[in-house]
Amino acid sequence: MATGFDVIVIGLGGMGSATVYQLAQRGQRVLGLEQFTPPHNRGSSHGKSRIIRQAYFEHPSYVPLVLRAYQLWQQIEQETNQKILFLTGGLMIGPPKSTTVSGSQRSAQKHGLDYEILDAQQIHARFPLLHPDPSAIALFEAKAGFVRPEAAICAHLQRAAQLGAALHFEEPVLSWCATDQGVQVTTAKTTYEAARLVIAPGAWATQLLKLDIPFVVERQVLYWFEPLRHRELFDCTHLPIYIWETGDGVQFYGFPADAGSEGVKIAFFRAGEVCTPETIDRTVYPHEIETMRRYLDQHIPDLNGQLLSTATCMYTNVPDEHFVIGLHPAYPNVTVASPCSGHGFKFASVVGEILADLAINGHTHHPLELFKPDRFGQNTNLPANS
Repeated sequence: MATGFDVIVIGLGGMGSATVYQLAQRGQRVLGLEQFTPPHNRGSSHGKSRIIRQAYFEHPSYVPLVLRAYQLWQQIEQETNQKILFLTGGLMIGPPKSTTVSGSQRSAQKHGLDYEILDAQQIHARFPLLHPDPSAIALFEAKAGFVRPEAAICAHLQRAAQLGAALHFEEPVLSWCATDQGVQVTTAKTTYEAARLVIAPGAWATQLLKLDIPFVVERQVLYWFEPLRHRELFDCTHLPIYIWETGDGVQFYGFPADAGSEGVKIAFFRAGEVCTPETIDRTVYPHEIETMRRYLDQHIPDLNGQLLSTATCMYTNVPDEHFVIGLHPAYPNVTVASPCSGHGFKFASVVGEILADLAINGHTHHPLELFKPDRFGQNTNLPANS
């Protein structure tokens, strides 16, 4: 049995990698455990780019967190001399009363964020690749952009190791238990002991968190197309990131072309089939591609060229589509995190800070009321050795 750790972190994806970095930075003796070798493409923290935005349509409470996330992304860039955060501007497009537009404007107004409202003619005039419906409008914010997930994970893990963290890859966790005296974590290799535990399991939340929360894992498909024409207008100087809610309620999102990937990335938001990490179908089928092509043909026809590649990932959703972050209701020396529901990666840097706060101090100054693990009223009175 290996002892001598202050904190064990299970899962070294987006959230877990930021957490081991934050803990090691604060002088904690930390062990990070990961069932694969990160960054990998079998979970939820891959795909070459993830949107980051400040005018947050999901809820205004996210805005202070994402503002702090920007600062921390810049900090890890400076410490590792890696480029992770790219500001391209961002468009939230949809009918005037759509959540995508009205929710973004609500957050921007509440927190004093700079933004513009564009009508359909102004959208097309400024960004001629985009063909919105005549009744559509958009909120444009200059400080939106994207984060590179694989680079972010590598940077956090690199810095954590430099600061003394022990990082074990290809070592799946089989079980864990917690008592008033500490925690034990059993892997395929051995058992470890520590004072405290952080669990950031991604799509494996149901198996590892010991919480009666109705997590639903959803398969998502990512596409990279080669433009038919006007390739130069798809670069970061001409095209921002966008989230587009169409008149039929479908949301899709996309990115400008960038030097880090071949083709131009686009995907649907919340349009996947229920799965598990073990049963997810990694095949992308012709009917799925044709559905995406129909939306491209209507809204971004110049992008409807050759399909260069696809990928699948997983969203881990809860009914209210907010995060799950906090101390475990049954075990106060265990911190749990499922900041997912399809919009979590941009927050990874600040979630690492929050999880380190909770693991060390049992509290954080960041607002977490929206994310309480016990908000679903579940029974969490599990035995201490479960």
